[in-house]
Parts: sequence; structure tokens; C-alpha cells
Amino acid sequence: MTAVLVTGGAGYIGSHTCKALRRAGFLPVSYDNLSRGNAEAVQWGALEIGELADRDRLTDVMTRHDVNAVIHFAAFAYVGEANDNPAMYHRNNVDGTATLLEAMRVRGVEKIVLSSSCAVYGMPRAVPISEDSAIAPINPYGATKAICEQMLADCAATSALNFIALRYFNAAGADPDGEIGECHVPETHAIPLLLEVAAGEKPHFTIFGDDYPTTDGTCIRDYIHVADLADAHVAALRALHDGAAKNTAFNLGTGRGASVRELVDAAREVTKHPLPVQIGPRRPGDPAWLVADASRAHEQLDWHPRYREVATQIAHAWAWRQGAGRSWKRMQAHPGHGA
Repeated sequence: MTAVLVTGGAGYIGSHTCKALRRAGFLPVSYDNLSRGNAEAVQWGALEIGELADRDRLTDVMTRHDVNAVIHFAAFAYVGEANDNPAMYHRNNVDGTATLLEAMRVRGVEKIVLSSSCAVYGMPRAVPISEDSAIAPINPYGATKAICEQMLADCAATSALNFIALRYFNAAGADPDGEIGECHVPETHAIPLLLEVAAGEKPHFTIFGDDYPTTDGTCIRDYIHVADLADAHVAALRALHDGAAKNTAFNLGTGRGASVRELVDAAREVTKHPLPVQIGPRRPGDPAWLVADASRAHEQLDWHPRYREVATQIAHAWAWRQGAGRSWKRMQAHPGHGA
């Protein structure tokens, strides 16, 4: 069984990808410092606790588990936090990726799938957004992802390294089987914030801006189910092994946009809760539209999302929250690491 190092494997997308990897016949080895991850999410392989900045520890873990490839999630990912402390984001996201690549080179591991983001595009000039759109991040988080992509390209040009960068749009939902889900502290994603209101933990949901040039005045986003994201990482890894694709980037999204008001309406239908809403000011740097053109991933990775409807994504998240998610919330006494 091929061992794959999954940095940030105790995080939201990382843990779902570990489940998909195991189902596909790979052996995931999660590497996480648990500062922003959940040990209870690591259920399909070993958990190695360590820092991304520790090259010797990374090399030792790769050696002991005979790692053949890496899927790299471990990164800070809060835009507001990045704006407040860009140096911390560059040190963790950029320096950490450089250390990981050095450890891979020492160990002779030549394949890596990078968790990137649509944040590398900044304010898009056209929608849907293709991979040929300009790389023009407008915040430090997006800048660190763009730098990491360039770092991989530079290493691939001068070594045997092969990479695929996956630029996802708005991750959403939870494991359809109800085993794992989304549990961040603090929580910033729209769907879990809506579900906190439905569960009686918060009095209302805030819509940041209702005067955008969209149909109902609220932002349009492309919500992609976390299980579909996990499948895409497996497809990318297989493409690297088969030589079907390498040293390139792929968008991951449904190609459909849903407004924040549409998200609220869907959550009301799923939870049967009135979900009171307040209107707040726009957040700096929020584009009106972010919708993916993911046709390249369809064609080259043979990847196709299964759970396109936001109602389905919310239903899976709500089911997990009412089941296993209850105990996770009780155990969370620390901020959540990993994508």
C-alpha cells in the first residue's frame, strides 16, 4: 500500500482527503501539530505530531513510513488574521512549505499535491474564473499561496519534483457518512456559522454587505463539497503517478454560484429554523462574484463533483453537527491547523 504524507491531515479538508485516500487504496500518514486540527479526525492512518518547520522530524516521518508522495494542506487560512499579521502567514505558509520541500528532497520524495486557493486570483476581471486568469492576490493569505505555487514550479524546473496545485473555491459540507466534519475555532465559514444559529448557539447570522452588483445584492460564491475536494486530491495524486498531468494547477468548483441570501434560504429549509439575519458592512476585498471554471480538472483529472447543490452540502453538515459533531464541539478547547 503506497504511503502518502498528508500535512495538516487533522484539519477539515485534510481529514476528508485521508478517508478518500484510504478508500482508494493509499495509506495516509497525517502530519499535524494540532494547533488548528482535531486528533479525533485522524481515523484512516497514523498521526504524527510535529511542526512543519522541523525538517529533521519531517524527514524521519517520511523515512519510517516509506512515504512515496505528499499532499500538503498545513497552512494558516484566515484572511482577516493574515491581514493583521502577514509576517506570521509568510513564516508559516511559505517558510513551512520550503522546509517541507527540503525534507522531500533529502528523502527523495518527488510528488506533491498542493492545497492552493482561488485567493490567488484576487479580484477577478471575468467570471467564471479559469486557470489562465491573472494571478493577482489582494491579501497576504492569497499571496502566500501564490508564492508556494511559484516555489513548486521553481523546484520542478531544477529537480525531479512533480506537482499539482489545486485551487479550490468555497469548501463546504461534511462527510456524507457522518464520520467527520468542519470544526474550526474561531469559525469563519458561512455554513457552519448558519448552523450555529440553527443550533441556538448564536442569535443571528450576519450578511456582510447587501449592495453588491448581484441579483439580490449579496456576494456570489461557488460552494464545493469537501468530499468532492477530497476526491480531487486522490485524482491529482493518481495523475502524478500515471504521468497524466504534472507541474500545473487546477480549479476546483462546481461552476455554479449561490448568493449569501440563497445560502440562508437553503439553510432555513434544511434546519427548519427561521435563522434571523442582520446586515453588516462589506468586508474589505470581498469580490462580488467568485465562480470557478473547473473544465480543466474535468478533462485532465476525470474529476466531477457529486454534491453540487448547496442544500445537500448544508444537509450533510447539519447531520454531522447533530451527530459526531456534538462531541467534537465539546472537546474543542483550542483553535483549529490544517486546511
